[in-house]
Amino acid sequence: MAFKDFYKILGVDRNADADAIKKAYRRLARKYHPDVSKESDAEDRFKELQQAYDVLSDPEKRQAYDRFGEHWKAGMEQGEAAAGAAGGGSRGYYRQEDINPEDVAGFEDFINSVFGERGYGRGRAGRRGHDEHARLTISLEEAYQGTTRTLSFDALEADEGGRLRSRTRTLNVTIPAGVTEGQRIRLAGQGQPGATEPGDLYIQIHIQSHSDYTLDGRDLHLNIPVTPWEAALGDKITVNTLAGRLRLTVPPGSQTGKRLKLAGKGLPGKPPGDLFVTLNIVTPKPRTEADRKLYEQMARDMPMNPREP
Repeated sequence: MAFKDFYKILGVDRNADADAIKKAYRRLARKYHPDVSKESDAEDRFKELQQAYDVLSDPEKRQAYDRFGEHWKAGMEQGEAAAGAAGGGSRGYYRQEDINPEDVAGFEDFINSVFGERGYGRGRAGRRGHDEHARLTISLEEAYQGTTRTLSFDALEADEGGRLRSRTRTLNVTIPAGVTEGQRIRLAGQGQPGATEPGDLYIQIHIQSHSDYTLDGRDLHLNIPVTPWEAALGDKITVNTLAGRLRLTVPPGSQTGKRLKLAGKGLPGKPPGDLFVTLNIVTPKPRTEADRKLYEQMARDMPMNPREP
């Protein structure tokens, strides 16, 4: 049977998170559901989608699939058996005749990555530990300035006797200034232990949405209110940005929606992003009779119908 790439079937990256996998499945399931789809291969495609989602939406199945590929079921069963054997109990031991020859290579990868080669005569040299993946959410300010975060998580490690133990690990992670949404930070040697060297830990960055800014790559977008006279006559105004207080020139005759560019004032990088400021004209309410008369005079002296072409 030909190998089925579940990630390709769902059209997602191998590092896609659970939400991305669920969204991809729902979108494609609607497209290929046999009751509504007009595609000739809709039924087969729908079955493939269900199979792919069943595996990739389950963390344990997905981990086994990432390690063993098409032999992921055998890998899960044999991995559980090996874990039981390591605990010293009477259940969970496996015999060599219980293992399909075609699964042996992938299974040894799993065993060596967890226990090392000690005690397994069939182990082969050169087995590197598997990489681990995590997701870290930071603020936009932290992405702009850079920061250091302390992460604590539980990890399974093998002790001297080959038994799996859960241990809390703490790591200090340096987030560089200018990190972007979805960027991965590699922590070398912080993944799973291996026979020769440990794997790496990859941390994917997620930047929280901001009340004032919209982020697009390294570019920042900001809406700024201006008065009617600042927009009509032009002015220099001070704007609070992530880069500090900046002076911005409002051209005469500006309208709401006018966009101004501050080059290099977005997220740091090579090259840095830009800051795009969009003007929003705010009209003050007349609070006194004098204010009202001023508006009436403007209506008489500067008649305009903005709804006419």
